[in-house]
Amino acid sequence: MHLRPIFVALALMAPVLAPGAPAVAQTPPSAAEAAAYSGLHAATYAGNIPELTRLVAAGADLAARDGSGRTALHVAAYQSDEAALAILAGAGADMNAFDHQAYDVVTIAAVANDLPMLRRALALGASPSNVTSPYDGTALIAAAHLGHFEVVETLIAAGAPLDHVNNLDWTALIEAVILGDGGPDHQKTVAALLEGGADPSIGDRSGQTPLALARSRGYREIEALLVQAGAT
Repeated sequence: MHLRPIFVALALMAPVLAPGAPAVAQTPPSAAEAAAYSGLHAATYAGNIPELTRLVAAGADLAARDGSGRTALHVAAYQSDEAALAILAGAGADMNAFDHQAYDVVTIAAVANDLPMLRRALALGASPSNVTSPYDGTALIAAAHLGHFEVVETLIAAGAPLDHVNNLDWTALIEAVILGDGGPDHQKTVAALLEGGADPSIGDRSGQTPLALARSRGYREIEALLVQAGAT
């Protein structure tokens, strides 16, 4: 197990979202929350696999939640603890559970660019198609926003919905353009989405297509990718 930084930000309206800004408002357990943990949550947060195994065998409540609605599975994802995730999943924990902010383990891993955790979660039955976050998005949209192109490729291969539109009226392709920085990672993200079959004709709420958005931002490499894919 290892700890790693988590993107924590609010994305309430298009005008306040700068290119490269975090896509979501995920909240990992705070130090105060962790100090108050007991049972499965405490064992998972600490990476105490023997204790976690003992608690699971003793019939601990796998659906128990902390004050933010996180199950022990959510904690395992935030802690990047694949062993804990596997133990909980093997015991029957819900791999598609949502916390109070509507995040699941797949989206947590996607935002963290945690490929090993993402792949393990998918292999254990987590869905790449869940509608997550306060923005009714998906893990694919969050990863595209951040330019996590390997995560994007993994989610596409797992069957993530390519053209889901969130409540900001943005697809993954639009977010990769409008919230990306136009650099190599976002170029690879756009390429992966297009190769996967994402529809470049879907516009935002004002009718702006990904191509128009790329042109308005001077993202020439992304513009070329879109044109090559037949975007107008």
